Amino acid sequence: MSTSADTTVAAPTTYEPVIGLEVHVQLLTASKIFCSCSTRFGAAPNTNVCPVCLGMPGALPVLNRKAVEFATLAAMALNCRINETSIFARKNYFYPDLPKGYQISQYDKPLAEHGFIEVGSDKKKIGITRVHLEEDAGKSLHEGFPDADKKTAIDLNRTGVPLIEIVSEPDIATPDEAYEYLTRLKEIILYTGVSDCNMEEGSLRCDANVSVRPRGRKELGTKAEIKNVNSFRFIREALIYEIKRQVEVIDAGGKIVQETRLYNSHEGKTYSMRSKEQAHDYRYFPEPDLLPLVVDEKWKAEITKTLPELPEARRARLVKEYGITEYDAQVLTVSKSLADQFEAAAKAAKNPKRVANLVQGELMGRLKARGAEIEQSPISMKGMAASADLVESGAISGKMLKDLYDLCFERNKDFPEVYDEEGRPQQSTDTSALEKIIDDIIAANPKQLEQYRAGKKTMLGFFVGQVMKASKGQANPQLVNELLIKKLE
Repeated sequence: MSTSADTTVAAPTTYEPVIGLEVHVQLLTASKIFCSCSTRFGAAPNTNVCPVCLGMPGALPVLNRKAVEFATLAAMALNCRINETSIFARKNYFYPDLPKGYQISQYDKPLAEHGFIEVGSDKKKIGITRVHLEEDAGKSLHEGFPDADKKTAIDLNRTGVPLIEIVSEPDIATPDEAYEYLTRLKEIILYTGVSDCNMEEGSLRCDANVSVRPRGRKELGTKAEIKNVNSFRFIREALIYEIKRQVEVIDAGGKIVQETRLYNSHEGKTYSMRSKEQAHDYRYFPEPDLLPLVVDEKWKAEITKTLPELPEARRARLVKEYGITEYDAQVLTVSKSLADQFEAAAKAAKNPKRVANLVQGELMGRLKARGAEIEQSPISMKGMAASADLVESGAISGKMLKDLYDLCFERNKDFPEVYDEEGRPQQSTDTSALEKIIDDIIAANPKQLEQYRAGKKTMLGFFVGQVMKASKGQANPQLVNELLIKKLE
């Protein structure tokens, strides 16, 4: 259990944190960035490899065009300037899961620069320094095989998988702001379709750089880099802990060391891993086996045509076109597929606002109780629209709708199917039948009738409830109210 669940940083107001994030996103290509090996996750260890990604002498890289297009599309969605010419470079370091002894990346001439993401109600802009292409390294395994306590195994399937690295400016001021930045970033990338952003499979990974400085000072403090954190929540918790740690070190008269640290989510603490490398430690130099990458205006225009409507623009349009609230729009655009489903339902529904209200008022509570996301709902957006239309037309009451939704979740079936299974129930507007029910209930409750006629008008609710119960929720509530008042008076 994490010990750093506090939502605020207990740092004196004399200090302020400065946070920058480096996010690696795996591109959703079928093959690797410099060879034709598969990028499929879950293959047997060391089977998706070839002389190129294994770094065999004489094997030459060939750039994957689709990877470039995906990277450019993502950079466009992040408001970046696409550089017409970018250069691949060798980043030299020695680690067991890097068979070539270097990683092909981009350094001083990246694919794209100077973008931003807006966060918060005040639309604060978090700058994006650069978006560049690079290849992934392999994976060191420390468990799941014989003698795992004595040996480390290497799986090179991931070597050469195409990545983009998205580097933010040090504009992030709080752990909460970092969490929202990452949420917005993931949302945008998912909308473009260039990655599935599956953190469990390593498709999205984040390193956080954090320092503290006296409030009001412009110079940055010495930073620590927190690596290999596997969820946005843990990144937020790691930042809370690290900020507090750095402040305590400074207040005790110590100095912050520039280093790489790891976060232990069970203890809620960061631990020193190694001293942080500088750029010169990697001895970057241009990759001699690859020509400069040129994304000219014609190619850029072709990629621009594939750019979808992005989340913020879509939310604004949904509010304007369908009359829903900004909060409704936020929930309904959490994913592109959900937003597409809602729009299809809203266009077919008699009242799009009612569809949105039912999602908020009826669907979300049931999903929360089940611990499920909205994409896992048994009731589709089409089903939501069908149910909304039935309520809108008066065919079913709100009580009937609630009962039918409960059945949908019990049976794990969509609304139209359950509605048919239940015999397509209809709200009763048979006045004579309702009058008989009302007469029987009034006769059976003389004390409550006396209280009502003595001036306790709140007893009307009691009688309405009894009628609805007797009619199994199928009576028209408005008609019941009208008939009851006439009878009771």
